[in-house]
Amino acid sequence: MATTAPQRLAFIGLGNMGGPMALNLHKAGHRVTAFDLSPTACEHWSTQGLSMAASAVAAVNDADVVISMLPASRHVEALYLGSGSTLEDKGGLLQALTPGMLLIDCSTIAPASSRRVAEAAAQRGITMIDAPVSGGTAGAAAGTLTFMIGGAPETLERARPLLECMGANLFHAGAVGAGQVAKICNNMLLGIMMIGTSEALALGAANGLDPAVLSEIMRRSSGGNWALEKYNPWPGVMANVPASREYSGGFGTDLMLKDLGLALESALATGAPTTLGSVARNLYALHSGAGQGALDFSSIVQQVMKS
Repeated sequence: MATTAPQRLAFIGLGNMGGPMALNLHKAGHRVTAFDLSPTACEHWSTQGLSMAASAVAAVNDADVVISMLPASRHVEALYLGSGSTLEDKGGLLQALTPGMLLIDCSTIAPASSRRVAEAAAQRGITMIDAPVSGGTAGAAAGTLTFMIGGAPETLERARPLLECMGANLFHAGAVGAGQVAKICNNMLLGIMMIGTSEALALGAANGLDPAVLSEIMRRSSGGNWALEKYNPWPGVMANVPASREYSGGFGTDLMLKDLGLALESALATGAPTTLGSVARNLYALHSGAGQGALDFSSIVQQVMKS
């Protein structure tokens, strides 16, 4: 884990990914003040040593850097630009930030949303990068995430010491929004790959093969992929993954569905062909519609076996 001069950080969003990321910044010696709309999340992470604020506005008070990790575009835009639904978010959190602050958004959202927030921030003299992540909850806990970053090179260099407290791989994809494009491409491939892995394992099991044995054969053969290596979807094959705890925790089916939807929107806007990405989105939509949206995305193996 990287070491750097302690900074005053506000961290907004303490879900399965955000909580461990904030904790790693705390462990690195930074003064982290965190906030989440979920009282349960706040209570849990406070027991781990994080200092909690009563609101997002209170969290950013006296902060040098704001880091957010939220579920979707609407949450990020409402946080920073405001929805006007409460006194706190009229005008958005940007109104509570001072010129010279740094904003790092690690959410996976539409590239256009990142650009809107960045433009509004720039008008207030606040610099921003979009830095969505890959690596799952295990990577978040271990501090080995991959960051896909959009923004000015000098802004990335300012953020680098903090990102290195949470991740092992930093890739500068281009201007603001480029990190989101890279993440959308990555997650579209991940969704396709998880479905293909699930189909192969289901086919083998239907023919009497042991899924653990088949997984090892494919892992060491031309079918090897990240799902087989790190995130096997078949129950009992791999320890410490969602499939071995009834698909709890991890990266939710509804979040994968959201990301596949972002990929489809981008494909329609640019005319890029994403045939398999569209099929993957439809399968995840069926799975979510069957009431499995809160389960980890590797639970798609259940939908595959129904098809």
